[in-house]
Parts: sequence; C-alpha cells; structure tokens
Amino acid sequence: MIRRPSKRVIFLSVILLFGALVLIAREHRPSFLLPGLHLNAYVSSTDGNVTVIDLVKLGAVARVAIGPGLSGMREHPTRSEVWGVSSQGGYIWILDARSNQIVARVPVGPLPYALDFSADGNRAYVTSSASDSLLAIDCKTRAIVARGRTGGEPVLARVTPDGKSILVVNHRDATLGVHDAATLQLRRTMPVVDRPDEVTVASDSTIAFVLSRSEPQLSVVDLRRSVLLTNLQLAGNPSQMLLKPDGGELYVISPGSHGLQVINTWTYEVGDYVLLGSAPTRGVLLPDASTLFVSDTAAGRITPLDIFNRRVSRPIEAGQSPVALRFESVGSEEKPSLLLVVNQASSDLSVIRVRSDSQTLLTMIPVGQVPGDLAIKLFSDARDR
Repeated sequence: MIRRPSKRVIFLSVILLFGALVLIAREHRPSFLLPGLHLNAYVSSTDGNVTVIDLVKLGAVARVAIGPGLSGMREHPTRSEVWGVSSQGGYIWILDARSNQIVARVPVGPLPYALDFSADGNRAYVTSSASDSLLAIDCKTRAIVARGRTGGEPVLARVTPDGKSILVVNHRDATLGVHDAATLQLRRTMPVVDRPDEVTVASDSTIAFVLSRSEPQLSVVDLRRSVLLTNLQLAGNPSQMLLKPDGGELYVISPGSHGLQVINTWTYEVGDYVLLGSAPTRGVLLPDASTLFVSDTAAGRITPLDIFNRRVSRPIEAGQSPVALRFESVGSEEKPSLLLVVNQASSDLSVIRVRSDSQTLLTMIPVGQVPGDLAIKLFSDARDR
C-alpha cells in the first residue's frame, strides 16, 4: 500500500520549492525581467562602432556604426537612450535603445571628451576642449540651450549633487571652474593639481577632489569658500578615484604603485595603502560599499577587495588587459548578480558572476577592436515622453 504524503510534507515541500525559485531568481536576476523590459550593455571601440549585448541571452545583438574617436559613453538616466561623444567628429551622438539606431548627432565644437546629465535627465552638459567652452543640451529637443566660457582646455564637466553647479576641469590652466547650472556663467575658479583630468564631489556638494593621471597628487577643494585646501601626495600617478557612498573615504587606484590608497575625507589625510596586484587600473564598488572590484590590466584578472577589513580575496580571471567594469544592476540598491569587464587586448567583454560564494567567469563575448567605454541600460518597450 502506497502511503500518500501528509499535508505537512506537501506544505514544507512547497515552501522549499518556492525558496529555491527565489534563490535562483536572485542569483540570475537578468533572466527574470518582467515582460517588456530589456537589459543591454553597450561597448564602444576604436573602430568607431558600438556593440550591443543582450544581458539576458548573454550575446551580442547589434553592432552600430557611430563615428571616429568615441569616448564618454553614458546611459541616459530617464530616457531609453545611450549618449556618447565623438571627439574627432566634434559631436554628441544619441542611440535609441529600442531600435539600436543613431537618432541624433549634435555638433558641440572641436574635441569634446565626456558628458554629464542633470539629475532629472532634462539636460546634458559637455565641454569643447579646443574652443574653451561649456554647453548645455536639452535632452528632449536635442537643442543647445546655453553656452559658457571656460578656462584653458576643459576636458570634463560634472554636475554637483545639489544640481546647482557645473564643475569644469581645465586641463591646460590647471584650474577647477564652478559654473551656474542654469546659465553656465562662470562663478569662480580655483587652482588645482597640474594637468587635471577628473573630479568627484561629496554628496553635500561642499568638497571636490581633483586628480591628474600624470601627477602623483590629489587636490582637495572647498566649494563653499572657493579655496584649495591641500594637495595630497600620492604613492604613484592615479588612474581612478572612487568616493564611498557615505562620503567618509576616497579610494585612489594607482597602477604604478600596484595598489590603492585610502583618503580620509574628513581630515584630508592619506590613510591605508593596500597592495592589489601588477597594474590595478579601474574599480567599482558594491552598492553597500563592502567590496571593491579592481581590474588588473597586466595580470588579466579582477581583484576583489574587502573594504571593511582591507583584505584582498582570490582574483577572478578575466580577458587580456581588463579596464572598464560595471555591474549589470544600474542604480539598484540590491546586490548585483553580474560584473561586466571590458578587455582591451582580447577585444571582448567578460561576464563574471559575483552574487554567489564562488565568483567565477561565466563567458566572454567578442566586441569591437580595442574596446573602451561601457554603458548599461534597463529600458521598456513603452515610448519616452
């Protein structure tokens, strides 16, 4: 006689099955997108193309011809679009994520390098380094709505978190310009490290950090008083800096010194140094700031760093000369499932599982020659307003 399972056994089995499904869904979240949602990665390359990768199917679905000298690629914060810069062409290009087609090219002047968006996504800001100018673009109409004069050779424009100012890094002048976000009028200028390249701003918009990739120094600027507070000496020329979400620490990666330095953002002092590998270059923080993943271009791998304990975990194999890296969960507070890594020498994109205990390389997807920038866009079939 066959005994039927009791109601308690059936109930427990259902609970366990549901729990397993939830675990699988979390582990492989991109595969469980709601109907009408899409999650794509975009990789630019020196041949003037952008490769579009479906992150659910983990395969390339399109290759879009853009133009020469691609840089500064960014996903739009509210529209189903990816924006970027053609430095040689002197224009902003806009790619529609639904059709994978270029829908606009906006001339902005010679040698633009990067762009930034206002928090509401209504405006884009870009500099023309050869004409010493800052421009604001209406993201809906594609029209240039404001222009401003900058210092010598502006290479970067960044919107402050409060949305009131645009910070412009003037490479030739070695200055940081503060412009009004509405009119682009220059309010004030502060001296910074020689040949500056990058700026990041504290969440309360009071302090800015400016680095130069050709100088072993980091400038700290007080935006309220418009003064240079200090130039911090670094162990080597930096390649990137990342600000902890709570603002308490700044992490500076240096390939030449083979590691990372921690800057105390309250005292403006250089703190811990962590040895990471042969040539650590770029990094990305988990949303909870518990782990920093750093690409090592010389070793061809990704190094996880436990931020709290300053402890390096087992490296993860990637392709040849990994540089840019992003998580697949853009803007999400949830722990991501996948880490995407652009490999310049092997011309591919590594997809690494990071959610599980065993962080492993899942696949490598071929992209264009000498890939550079990486953007991630989650979008729906509904049309933008």
